[in-house]
Amino acid sequence: MGGATEVTGKGHGGRDWESTRSWVERTLASGERIEQVVRLRGGWTSRMRRLDLAGPDGRRSLVLRSFVKPFYVRHAEGLLTREAAVLRLLGGTDVPAAALAAVDATAQSCDHPSLLMSLLPGTVRLADRDADERAGLLARQLVSVHRLPVTASQRPRPYQAWASPERVTLPAATGRPDLWRRAVDVIRREPPAHRSCFLHRDFHPGNVLFTGTDGDLRISGVVDWVETSWGPADLDVAHCSTALALLHGVPAGMRFADRYADAGGTLADGTAHLYWRLLDALGFAPDAEKVAVPWRELGRVDLTADVLTHRLEEYIEALFERYA
Repeated sequence: MGGATEVTGKGHGGRDWESTRSWVERTLASGERIEQVVRLRGGWTSRMRRLDLAGPDGRRSLVLRSFVKPFYVRHAEGLLTREAAVLRLLGGTDVPAAALAAVDATAQSCDHPSLLMSLLPGTVRLADRDADERAGLLARQLVSVHRLPVTASQRPRPYQAWASPERVTLPAATGRPDLWRRAVDVIRREPPAHRSCFLHRDFHPGNVLFTGTDGDLRISGVVDWVETSWGPADLDVAHCSTALALLHGVPAGMRFADRYADAGGTLADGTAHLYWRLLDALGFAPDAEKVAVPWRELGRVDLTADVLTHRLEEYIEALFERYA
């Protein structure tokens, strides 16, 4: 087995990679086997591996998501069970998502809680080149996610806020503490009244795959559905906007809501929309390091903590200028 990475050591219940390998192979077609295991870059919450298979019908690849960090292992049952249900739901829609192959959310057979799914075509694209064109495609894709018809029994859990006034950490070197305190004060209120819809909840450029270039550019996959929720469209738009501001600069983040509206999406007005935007942005404080690590791994070595902290602060100021 060539190209194996990080497949040694003991996991849940003393099981190791061989236990996980056996579990995977029990799901495969007759005669199929794992030829190679390749670590996929860019993950932060999970260990992601591509499993290259060979068998009588030719070659194909699957993706194995495994939770190995203690926090995510503790929450794996809910996260992976939710993702499995969402992938089943999306199989009958025009949202390009992976097909579920198998799930072991409590590591009954695997070394860690794991989900096995098809490999989607395309790559994550984080470069500044063509960022505007990609943002337009992101907006249209997000509108289609929010319009997914779901029954009461298919409805995901209510959204959870990823920031609260008590948990926000201000940048140590900020010259504008009043700006940050003003932002924190905005999210002290009760959430604005809103109309809920189906949310990806972690929709940003790092979770979207693209193929093609220039006029042939298109979205080939949307990944990472473990946080799927039911809540206001503004929250998904806010999360993608913050990410675009950090990746490509404040104007990119400020334009995304307009792109979403132009694509047919509906958002709250004024201070209500500001609440959702700041609720998301403050979740990245003080330095956005949780996204910076995988982004740098994917080539954006320019995104230092200082750069991201400055962009986050400028973005918060721009939100007040437009929506307050």
